[in-house]
Amino acid sequence: MTAPEAVPAVAFQGISKTFGPVEVLHDVTFSVAPGEVHALLGENGAGKSTLMKILGGYLAPTRGEVRLSGQPAHFRDSRDAEARGIVLIHQEFNLAEDLTVAQNIFLGHERGGLLLNDAAMGRGAREALARLGVTLDPRLRVRDLTVPQKQLVEIARALSRQARVLILDEPTATLTLQETERLFRLMRHLREEGVTMLYISHKLDEVKAIADRVTVLRDGRYVTTAPAGDLTQQQMANLMVGRELEAMFPPRGQAGPEELLRVEGLDVPGWAQGVSFTLRRGEVLGFAGLVGAGRTETFEGLLGLRPHRIARLEVRGRAARFRGPGDAARAGVVYLSEDRKGKGLHVNLHLRPNLTLMTLGRYAHPLLDVQAERAALRRAAQDYGIRAGRLDVPASALSGGNQQKLALAKILEVNPDVIILDEPTRGVDVGAKREIYHLIQQLAAQGKGVIVISSELPELLGLCQRLLVMHGGRVVGELGEGRMSEHEVIQYATGLKVDDHLRRDAHVHT
Repeated sequence: MTAPEAVPAVAFQGISKTFGPVEVLHDVTFSVAPGEVHALLGENGAGKSTLMKILGGYLAPTRGEVRLSGQPAHFRDSRDAEARGIVLIHQEFNLAEDLTVAQNIFLGHERGGLLLNDAAMGRGAREALARLGVTLDPRLRVRDLTVPQKQLVEIARALSRQARVLILDEPTATLTLQETERLFRLMRHLREEGVTMLYISHKLDEVKAIADRVTVLRDGRYVTTAPAGDLTQQQMANLMVGRELEAMFPPRGQAGPEELLRVEGLDVPGWAQGVSFTLRRGEVLGFAGLVGAGRTETFEGLLGLRPHRIARLEVRGRAARFRGPGDAARAGVVYLSEDRKGKGLHVNLHLRPNLTLMTLGRYAHPLLDVQAERAALRRAAQDYGIRAGRLDVPASALSGGNQQKLALAKILEVNPDVIILDEPTRGVDVGAKREIYHLIQQLAAQGKGVIVISSELPELLGLCQRLLVMHGGRVVGELGEGRMSEHEVIQYATGLKVDDHLRRDAHVHT
């Protein structure tokens, strides 16, 4: 790696950015050395993504200047930045759902003249995906891909641009451990080739594993730059929030004897077979497994979002049937999707209608009581720590962590007994994660039953009283507090272990 004293590959000099009356970046100045992986850390709303959009040509600074290899750089748009070798992998997917994988990878850079050369683009797409160790048919429509597959297509598209400066905004948020390690191997190879990378992540263990240096932003202001090896994860977290961060996970409570939910013999064709489990009042139950294990699809089936068959479903001891999420909500069972922007919120609507969408009957008599809605929004903002300069803004104006809190507040407006959370802290900063973890334990302490589906093992191990592990569409392991460890979960998640009683139960319901 070139020493930091060399001419910087990228330099930010006094960058400020204002949206209307709100200044979100304040005189940010630091530099990135050629051929280094430079991590950019900060809580949601710290200005990381805004700064990277300025570098990527999506936004222009209000004041200040970006320099590339010592020369001033002014971009008309993102295509202009790409022409200078700067490519941004977005945190939120920027894909055309109705186009194929290959068409997305080459969108705006199509091969061929008057007639597109689909064969050449297919070959190029396979090559880009192969660099990530991914086998994916380039002819598939993006709308038919899973969330992790879409993330890999985003990364492959960036690689096909031959970037000299690569910006990765939460690239591993949806990836498995194996996929993340393949990406890191590729990043190390790109670093050897002299590619400069700016890396945004809330996963501090990954920052320690891949970054050369770290820059911290807080509330739109520059805090510090330091070698990643000189900072512990705790020190990084403290710099991000500006104070000593207390314990991430609150103490676990105890589940009560009452059974809130019983599921027996749930089949979701193509995804899950013979899934059975129970959830008790006051319990936080985790679902672990690798991407593709069928966790999300199991619960989409349970809620009636996918075709399914079920032998037995009980809510609070009474038989139930869910034809859709509305039926489930009326029975006291709610679900927060892993796709916050696609399925959790209407990001172009304001905060108030987002919050009350599931409970409109409470506010319409028959005319909508806007004042009551506003009062509910103020309560939710206070109860769930939704931070916004103003509450009369679209959901898209919130940071990722605050969007997640709004989505949580929306489903909790129903006052449910059973709360199913799919990847509840994906793309959320360390401070907001802690707040969500404490909220989950508060809900359990209030007598709710909470199911947490997560790809982050430390999250599941820190939160849950009991863990179910899925592999190949089946529940293969059940771990209580005495047996919960990363090693045990991985053994089950990779199919190396299967509990005998679960194998028998799955056979009975098949």
